[in-house]
Amino acid sequence: METSPYLNTEYLGILMDDKQPLMTSNPLNDIRIRKAINYGFDRSKMIKYLRNGMATPGTGGIVPIGVPGFDSICVTGYDYNPQLAAQLLAEAGYPGGKGLPEIAMSTTHAYQDLCEYMQGQLADIGIKIKLDINQAAQHRQMVAKQQLAFFRGSWIADYADAENYLSLFRSSNKAPIGPNYTHFVSNKFDALYNESMQTVNDSIRFSLFKKMDQEMMELSPVIILYYDKVIRLSRNEIQGLSINPMNLLQLKFVRKEINLSSQQ
Repeated sequence: METSPYLNTEYLGILMDDKQPLMTSNPLNDIRIRKAINYGFDRSKMIKYLRNGMATPGTGGIVPIGVPGFDSICVTGYDYNPQLAAQLLAEAGYPGGKGLPEIAMSTTHAYQDLCEYMQGQLADIGIKIKLDINQAAQHRQMVAKQQLAFFRGSWIADYADAENYLSLFRSSNKAPIGPNYTHFVSNKFDALYNESMQTVNDSIRFSLFKKMDQEMMELSPVIILYYDKVIRLSRNEIQGLSINPMNLLQLKFVRKEINLSSQQ
């Protein structure tokens, strides 16, 4: 058995478009509430008990472990800090969650357990979450049409480059034109993105990617849950079967060893 980082980031997205009717008076418009949610649940316990340790807690940015240059790109995200979450709630005018409207979180049956775990932990600090469980196809359609304010999402890399993840937050990629399902807009982010597209120097690109990811995490259009892992099982006589973050099956150097003595 072998395990490896898998280029899949699981997250919860927040619609950042206050012109949408469902965002009228929505508490998620307040960055302090978004950050309180980010700080308000223990990702390590979630992975340990609900994923059997088969993931890495999402305490960084959108760019996952395993992407080329990750060590240069990785940013400071959010870890479990209920005291700071409570402080942010109080600063937003909801001490202990008093007066805070119930927040609807939309997910699918496959991720219901993770969202119920979050629901319980966030309730401890005064954030009441109402879960809406959708069929997977319906959920994807509603996300694409900006019909959900707070939704579970994921991004599996189309190619092994951090730009593929950061493109989710470029303003010109707003859905339905592109994959910016949160309708996130930041002039600073866009300027850094455009600059990164004009250089082929990896060191410069990685530096720009880090600034972009940090800017996005500071404004919190997403709650990073975890970075996935891939597992590969093979029999002892199979040699040369490699594992990679794209989870591609590469058979060029695979061979099967035959023990002739066992056949006599």
